[in-house]
Amino acid sequence: MMLATSLAEFATAPVRASDAARVVIRLSALDWLAVGRAGADEPVSRILRAQAEEEGGARQAHLFGGGMAPARMAALVNGTISHALDYDDTHFAHIGHPSVAVFPAALAVAELFDRSLSELLEAALVGAELSIRVGLWLGRDHYQRGFHQTATAGAFGATAAAGRLAGLDAGGMAHALGLTATRAAGLKAQFGTMGKPFNAGLAASAGVEAALLVRRGLIANPEALDGAQGFGATHHGAGDSVAATGGLGERWLFEDVSHKFHACCHGLHAALEAARELDIAGRDVAAIHVRTHPRWMSVCNQPAPTTGLGAKFSYRTVLAMAAAGMDTARLDSFSDAICADPRVVALRDRVTVESDDALSETAAELELTLRDGRRLTARRDLLHPIHLSERQTRVRAKAAALIGPDRADAVWACLHANAGAGDFATFLRP
Repeated sequence: MMLATSLAEFATAPVRASDAARVVIRLSALDWLAVGRAGADEPVSRILRAQAEEEGGARQAHLFGGGMAPARMAALVNGTISHALDYDDTHFAHIGHPSVAVFPAALAVAELFDRSLSELLEAALVGAELSIRVGLWLGRDHYQRGFHQTATAGAFGATAAAGRLAGLDAGGMAHALGLTATRAAGLKAQFGTMGKPFNAGLAASAGVEAALLVRRGLIANPEALDGAQGFGATHHGAGDSVAATGGLGERWLFEDVSHKFHACCHGLHAALEAARELDIAGRDVAAIHVRTHPRWMSVCNQPAPTTGLGAKFSYRTVLAMAAAGMDTARLDSFSDAICADPRVVALRDRVTVESDDALSETAAELELTLRDGRRLTARRDLLHPIHLSERQTRVRAKAAALIGPDRADAVWACLHANAGAGDFATFLRP
């Protein structure tokens, strides 16, 4: 059986998800909405909203920051905005951000067809899972060659979610996935620019476009994903069908999604989690030594940044901030002033960073030397699951910090109510 056929059948079948997967998709919905709301005034966000307003068209779906647009445009705008801060969830199995591609597509189509919130959440779960499976099928080489998995694998997940909500059957879904094989695109060359969040918007809008066109009768090659001259063959895919389909529909890889709890590069999070375990704030620290995978040395090891953006890519700075008791979950903690703060500078100069290829890319080890001579160590791996109750507490706290506790509580209550997708969409407004 072709991979696209298996994926299409999965995307249109009844959902037999675990209770944990259903909790995690609600948490990701809250997380996605919170980071989108928080990023609604970013420069790239204003540009995308202005483009939507200028193009006009049917008022089918809500936009982060206000206004409405046709479903495809809403997915483009909301996908871009929700990735503008790079504070959304990540799945390390395929090195991608599932929610920023899938939720914008799912919400736009759910609003268009007046679907229930429960239908939206199921479709988003299916889409997120499918994007991870496609990412695993494409393999590491696809990413290393320069393709941005959030945009490429994410587009197929967005299509699955949108197609499910648009009422496609398995045959139609196969055509939609085949059409997406022509549209899915996104390059790591955009990292560090507005083009990176735009990649997420492209994935979301491609999913909506494919689903709606196929619903109208457009025919595509259903084997364009894994057939001859298909997406995998032309985009350096490894073609690991076992990884893509093993336990599909029974084992939900999305349960292992990693939510960001610090407003900085994900490469710094394992070290910050180790610092949290050691309760670093307030200790009389003489020295801090961190060991990390070599790949992060060229990504987030700026020794003495002078800007808030630079601080988000600096082991020395974020660990100094943590030691000074500053909240690294808050966006406003990362400022130019922090980089010149005498307390932070003094603590930063006590931090040393060492690469260790024996560590996985998701792990870090931290050693504190206190002034009384004691040494404390901790090792954290972001792949190590945290208890679901702790995850819920921390995601809700993050949302409260980003959009206010009352609004965060209202969104969480909506996600557990017998509501419509449109009720959830109203929270995108200012």
